Amino acid sequence: VQLVESGGGLVQAGGSLSLSCTVSGSSLSINAMGWYRQAPGNQRELVALITSGGNTHYADSVQGRFTISRDSAENTVNLQMNGLKPEDTAVYLCKAAGYALDMQHYDWWGQGTQVTVSS
Repeated sequence: VQLVESGGGLVQAGGSLSLSCTVSGSSLSINAMGWYRQAPGNQRELVALITSGGNTHYADSVQGRFTISRDSAENTVNLQMNGLKPEDTAVYLCKAAGYALDMQHYDWWGQGTQVTVSS
């Protein structure tokens, strides 16, 4: 299983960025996909997640600014980030949760992509 992330980069405060993550692997059943972030010295925190049924959940700090979407057929999850703030600066990691061929539940992680917001 491989999660490939794209997007991220450097943007000024108030700007926008878009992240994308695609899960590849055979015979996977993905339940939920989401984005987490980790800033230096901080714990990893949930940013947003979306279930296979389309239900979404956002961290309070990004509610109203970030939008998560999913293409289940392509096992892709996107995160549109608007109104970025310096405190959004972090490594953003994609996560997929689901079942593999062995019928065991797994959490799969991407390698992370840097988002830096300058003031």
